[in-house]
Amino acid sequence: MTPAKPLAAIYVRVSTQDQAQHGFSLDAQQEALENYAKALGYEIFQIYRDEGKSAKNIQQRPEMVQMLQDAENKKFSAIFIYKLDRFSRSLKDLILTIDHLKEIGIDFVSLQDKIETTSASGKLMFHIISAFAEFERNIIGDRTKFGMQRKAKEGGFITKAPKGYKLVNKKLIPHEKEAEIIPKIFGEYAENNISLTQLAKKYNMTTSGIIKLLQNTTYLGKVKFAKIESEGQHEPLISQQLFEQIQQKLSNKT
Repeated sequence: MTPAKPLAAIYVRVSTQDQAQHGFSLDAQQEALENYAKALGYEIFQIYRDEGKSAKNIQQRPEMVQMLQDAENKKFSAIFIYKLDRFSRSLKDLILTIDHLKEIGIDFVSLQDKIETTSASGKLMFHIISAFAEFERNIIGDRTKFGMQRKAKEGGFITKAPKGYKLVNKKLIPHEKEAEIIPKIFGEYAENNISLTQLAKKYNMTTSGIIKLLQNTTYLGKVKFAKIESEGQHEPLISQQLFEQIQQKLSNKT
């Protein structure tokens, strides 16, 4: 029994400006790609055609969007395009999209640019594109981290609200009922001979949870990110003196 041929999607795009200035034809692109895909042993699954569409934004091309959705659903195993600029003129979109296709096991073939995954040179080009994608992700990660550090330095809160506070419009404010419990917990541990386990049980917490609470500098009105502590914009719930007293007692315990 002859094994079924792998399925290929063909994507062609031409903008109104391309047609006017260069005479690009969808039919010519499609014919060349169909012949190339069949020569490589593929059966055509579907032709996706975006006519009169710009390459600036993938989301504004309905056929491209549909093709990428079909790729996610593994309806075919390869995408054939005529030239990279038919796919996207945004280097960032191009790199990240191709890299994602690689991750989900979809081959990518650009006829004019000689980029494909069926040869050693094509796979090398794919790895180069993936390296650029990783570089782009790292750049985005660095920018995100910098933004979070800047936000923390300016006193903005980053993670979820701890016990005693609540987040309102991304700002940390004392909780109506829980805020008064925090000074009681700190005071009770500072002034009484009560174990951490007993204290945790009294307030329906775990021992590790009560220790974490007693060491949380958020209650001093501070914000910490990446081990860097800054003055926050929120109201403190305990005094510096009480906090230091607790830390000394915890240190003696350990």
